[in-house]
Amino acid sequence: MAEEIKSFEDLKDATASVAEAAPVKREPKRDAQGRSYATGRRKDAVARVWIKPGSGRIIVNDRELEAYFPRPVLRMVINQPFVVTNTVNEFDVVCTVKGGGLTGQSGALRHGLSRALTYFDPELRRALKAVGFLTRDPRTVERKKYGRAKARRSFQFSKR
Repeated sequence: MAEEIKSFEDLKDATASVAEAAPVKREPKRDAQGRSYATGRRKDAVARVWIKPGSGRIIVNDRELEAYFPRPVLRMVINQPFVVTNTVNEFDVVCTVKGGGLTGQSGALRHGLSRALTYFDPELRRALKAVGFLTRDPRTVERKKYGRAKARRSFQFSKR
């Protein structure tokens, strides 16, 4: 049975034994083909991402990255996890993206890529977590309220 803690010294001893435990060693998560899978989310968009070692090819919904995301800013957002971890052109990516618009989909893809990279190589987790790519962006669209034109916008006021 657990020790009874009666003083601060007992509490200090109890917590010291827990702190001395070795940090959790994360194992890579890969399937039979050597791929890692992760899901990324942003706004209403959901991205399912598979990565494997390769030449840096990115396929989104059976189309090339440049064809699916025509804006350079969106492509830059998607490539950020590779830039942060110095793994540019080392992984082939196949993903499916549903919901939302292009900005939400690119953010979901970045989130999914970051998670998939940590599953493939747990050593990359520290760099990705430091820049905040593993955290899901909780911001979503505010719902429309009755008696209003939009979520907060009122109808135009008429004096007469």
